[in-house]
Amino acid sequence: MVRGACPSWTARGFVIVSESKVGHSALDLVIERAQAWFAAEQFADGFWWAELESNATMDAEYLLLTWFLGARDEQRWVGVAQDIRNYQRADGSWAMYHGAPGDLSTTIECYFALKLAGDRADAPHLSRARDFIRERGGIAAARTFTRIWLALFGQWSWDDLPVMPPELMLLPAGAPLSIYRFSSWARGTIVPLLLLMDDRPVRPIPESARLDELHVEGAAARPPRDNLDRILFALDRALRYYGRLPVHPLRRRARKLAEEWILAHQEADGSWGGIQPPWVYSLMALHTLGHPLDHPALKKGLDGMHGRWMIRRDDGSLRVQACLSPVWDTGLALLALLESGADPSQPSLRKASQWLLREEIRVPGDWCVQVQGIEPSGWAFEFENDLYPDVDDTAVVLLALQKAGAGDEETRERALRWVLAMQSRNGGWAAFDKDNTSRLPALLPFCDFGEVIDPPSADVTAHVVEMLGAVLPALAAAGEDLEGLAGRRAVRWLEDRQNPDGGWGETCASYVDAAVRGRGESTPSQTAWALLGLIAAGRADTQSAHRGARWLLERQRPDGAWDEDSFTGCGFPGYGIGEERGARISEGRELSAGFMIRYHLYRNCFPLLALGRYRAAVRASGRPSPSQRGTACDRRSSTSAISMR
Repeated sequence: MVRGACPSWTARGFVIVSESKVGHSALDLVIERAQAWFAAEQFADGFWWAELESNATMDAEYLLLTWFLGARDEQRWVGVAQDIRNYQRADGSWAMYHGAPGDLSTTIECYFALKLAGDRADAPHLSRARDFIRERGGIAAARTFTRIWLALFGQWSWDDLPVMPPELMLLPAGAPLSIYRFSSWARGTIVPLLLLMDDRPVRPIPESARLDELHVEGAAARPPRDNLDRILFALDRALRYYGRLPVHPLRRRARKLAEEWILAHQEADGSWGGIQPPWVYSLMALHTLGHPLDHPALKKGLDGMHGRWMIRRDDGSLRVQACLSPVWDTGLALLALLESGADPSQPSLRKASQWLLREEIRVPGDWCVQVQGIEPSGWAFEFENDLYPDVDDTAVVLLALQKAGAGDEETRERALRWVLAMQSRNGGWAAFDKDNTSRLPALLPFCDFGEVIDPPSADVTAHVVEMLGAVLPALAAAGEDLEGLAGRRAVRWLEDRQNPDGGWGETCASYVDAAVRGRGESTPSQTAWALLGLIAAGRADTQSAHRGARWLLERQRPDGAWDEDSFTGCGFPGYGIGEERGARISEGRELSAGFMIRYHLYRNCFPLLALGRYRAAVRASGRPSPSQRGTACDRRSSTSAISMR
């Protein structure tokens, strides 16, 4: 099937299940339209894949990377620079998510990239950005990663950055600060940085791109907060002293191991870890080691970055994505279609199932350091990320395949063995690693951004439990009694947080501000999540659930999709340790240490999933749905097919 075509099962009139009739209700019509949208958006190979939007640092760092490598392409630079300008806010700043306050470090990187692209420093948009930066302390107050980028171009001193010696590569896997004590994404970023921070390269830039105006007199980096910080800062000073010694007997060996590790960890599409940060640092590290741009690893890396990872807009702008999510998108889309009544025997859904089955990972990866003697399996997030299958994707894919009746027993058992082997000692599951819970790496002065460990989380564990309950019926008894205290509290919380319009929403600021948790403008994906929770708790036939379903019905577009500008996905909140309790990173509502995501498929996938389950639950109760109690449908309307009485 060609993406954009209308397959036969939709062209025949969306016959969902035998009990459903076309035009039976507004609820049926909304579900049918959503299914048709997915049918039109499916790629020829069978997968679904939508944009994964993050923030403008992806664009800015692409410009900085290609300047560093001497690989500037003028046409791409024009498009990427335009996307950076499109992201700028009225106050001159750039933010980490939709509706966020401006972020200092993001604004510095974008300002620098646009100056490199040729924007004049006295242009109004850069004048506003400069004022924003200086008012917040300038470069000295930026995060470590931003100052590393500036050091690569002589705009910050390497001496004023935390120390990370290459000898970390020599520590055994079980050592407290081994690279395998860091999360997979941090590990892939740190290894090339060990080489860059040891080599300290500086690439020349035009005088017009210098950032002298961003150095604020009297501004300084964060001072130690307590005795623990003083100890860690003292360790940093000791490492700095060691770095100045004339002899480092183990450094050459450590550097060679780092280079070999980088080369061995490049994926088939040219990326590292399937994400932007290790990719850009690995390319720069290899180039600094003397590898030319036509070296196979650098050529594959740049070619891959210029492929699917870039999105061309109608206005000519070019957006760089932080990651690609086809396996995640396809698993969720397939699950939503099946739960909304689509026939799993239809060719398009069989093709989706077969694509997922082909994406199973059958080679060992970094997870083998902690989990030995288990046959490789699992699914990754991306098209190519064989070294890092993740538990979350695997759980969703297995659940979708089970509902589709796809896959053989051997595949299912192999994947289940892998998932069960990845369970951490505390009973939960993390994304990529087992028992990756030591908080020591997060205490290092270097680690002032993101999450550097991968502890078990509630959402990944919940996906695994849901999958186990579906794939292994004998484990269904593991379910919590939702009429118990915890279940009742959860339902009450959802009902209390419902907006007057019937929907639900929550801003990303809730990661740092408890007062706004469960509060925010209603969005399709978050309304769907709340509705799914009520359905799971047996509350589908309640006023709260009906109002939530009605909100989704009213706001569907004629093409079957929903609109959503809010960022409702999270790469990491910026606690450093994966949870708020005990976090030492300090950030405000701008989430300067976090990484928020807008999955462009969420706005359509989760409403379809929720409405499908809602319809099934309401019909099972024998009561009419809200669409049969006051919603009139007009299939002829060119604007809205649903009018609420």
